[in-house]
Amino acid sequence: MAKTSGLGDNLYIAGYNASGDIQALGNIGGGPALLNVTGIDKSAYERIGGLRSGQFEMTTFFNSVAVTGATHEKLSALPRTDVIMTYCRGTTLGDPAASLVGKQVNYDPTRGDDGMLTFAVSAQSNGYGIEWGRQLTAGLRTDTAATNGTSIDTAAAASFGGQAYLHVTAFTGTDVTIKIQDSADNSTFTDVAGFAFTQVTAAPASERIALGNTATLRRYLRASTVTTGGFSSVTFSVNVIKNEVANVQF
Repeated sequence: MAKTSGLGDNLYIAGYNASGDIQALGNIGGGPALLNVTGIDKSAYERIGGLRSGQFEMTTFFNSVAVTGATHEKLSALPRTDVIMTYCRGTTLGDPAASLVGKQVNYDPTRGDDGMLTFAVSAQSNGYGIEWGRQLTAGLRTDTAATNGTSIDTAAAASFGGQAYLHVTAFTGTDVTIKIQDSADNSTFTDVAGFAFTQVTAAPASERIALGNTATLRRYLRASTVTTGGFSSVTFSVNVIKNEVANVQF
């Protein structure tokens, strides 16, 4: 794959599209912490993987809208509860995306000599490490009625479970449920048991859901919307992580 720029990427924070207010992303990373386990018969460090972690670091522009709330209102609150963030590497169906459940730990301003006001923001994972997956929506998708989305091809079935992240940035109506379906032949799709998000009745909203470690996901995946009371518009993003190897917990 050729090298590409980061232009056109998106970032969602707890159901809010902050993409237009992000000046730079400093670090999106994670993985297992390194533990030193050097034996007395070695002459250099030996390391093994410890607990998984993850972090998002970014610089944001100052954008304040007192009535409806904008990036400043969302981030300056410094919530004590978990915040769900998703970074979309491009906004084409199937593009990579990274999601994180974490604590926002700062909102530090810097004023340049030219008057520009920016803020440094960091979020540290809480309970789960950073999770890279693929977009089941092309960035943000807007449905105006119950819709079966276009599928992505994950190459093969796997029986190691999976996780999914949802951001709903706008909603008008009574209710909508966003669910993930799978198929072996890209023709006949069925609901994946346990892979439906909580019914949405207002925006913004965000959620992480997970399957058991032995659940099967077939080759083709898509995001679909259903309703019981009706809706006229919903704008949302889904990132799905299909585990390709056993996810062993100790």
